[in-house]
Amino acid sequence: MTRARDVANIDGVLTTKGDIYAATAAATPARLGVGSNGDTLVADSSTSTGLRYTAGTVQANPVLNAAMQNWQRGTSFTNCSSVYTADRWFTFTNGVTTGRTFSRQATNDTTNLPNIQYCARFARDSGNTNTSGITLSQPFETLNSIPFAGKTITLSFYARAGANYSPTSSALGVLIVTGTGTDQNQQSGGYTGQALPLNTNATLTTTWQRFTYNATIASTATELSPLFQFIPTGTAGANDYFEITGVQIDIGSVALPFRTYAGTIQGELAACQRYYVDLGNCTFHAYSVTGVIGPRFPVTMRTTPTITLAYGGVTDRMYNLDAGTTKDLVSNYVIATTQQVSNWYTSNPASWATAKGEGWATTVKASAEL
Repeated sequence: MTRARDVANIDGVLTTKGDIYAATAAATPARLGVGSNGDTLVADSSTSTGLRYTAGTVQANPVLNAAMQNWQRGTSFTNCSSVYTADRWFTFTNGVTTGRTFSRQATNDTTNLPNIQYCARFARDSGNTNTSGITLSQPFETLNSIPFAGKTITLSFYARAGANYSPTSSALGVLIVTGTGTDQNQQSGGYTGQALPLNTNATLTTTWQRFTYNATIASTATELSPLFQFIPTGTAGANDYFEITGVQIDIGSVALPFRTYAGTIQGELAACQRYYVDLGNCTFHAYSVTGVIGPRFPVTMRTTPTITLAYGGVTDRMYNLDAGTTKDLVSNYVIATTQQVSNWYTSNPASWATAKGEGWATTVKASAEL
């Protein structure tokens, strides 16, 4: 009798090629219609059957350093005007170079977050009265933006406010900015053909929350950037800040469980080093009286990077390990760089004054950011 009743319950439920059985409750079978070609079946507690199809395969999160793990440039910044800070995250304070602090913080919450250790805090310093907007964004390069053209996407993130968060209605601006140019940084001059497929506000509290928003990207879009904006009011209290982490973009209308771009911290760092590498203190040897063999980058960079050398806090300075003296680089000094390696030499041996095989030391930073 039990088997006959079960068969009766599901008789006639499947009506189309590819349909599968699901359940809306105990002993309550239901039809889940087949998705489109290439769709993936995923769990989704918001649907009646607890399942749904999502467009394409579940891909890596395209937001790099989404969990705020990598900070090659340092973990605290007081000049946040038009600079990269945490790896791949660009801060903008409308020319205000003081009174703002951007820093890495521990989330200290395993209840409301999926075991994410770090977040970024953007604060207006206590007592500051400047109410210019504060923004944080991650500009995607064109090759990483084009896959979203013509699609519905879901932006999700975790955020909370400090006890003295001052924006009206505790609002945090949430935007998706798109453009039709190539490899531009939206906050450094705007996108060609700029559009705002998402422009809304999240209402923050002092408790971590996950926010999710949908946007439809134009089929002509070739650039994309998630952007968050803090518009302060009045005089800053001791905790006038917002914190953010777990930033993610999914294709489709539902936010999937949080994941990083890479499955490991090493992989995430390597993805960030495509744009910026801090090699720290490096030692090299002169291959002739005119040049030094420089470093090989840990990954192939996005484009030929800009190199910054420094020793003892002085830019364009190297230290001769054999002579125990420093050397400031001169105007006819050339840095020969590719996406994989950087060497330097001079066409004037007298200005270099070295010997083949001598050792030199300096710090090396390479930037291929947008």
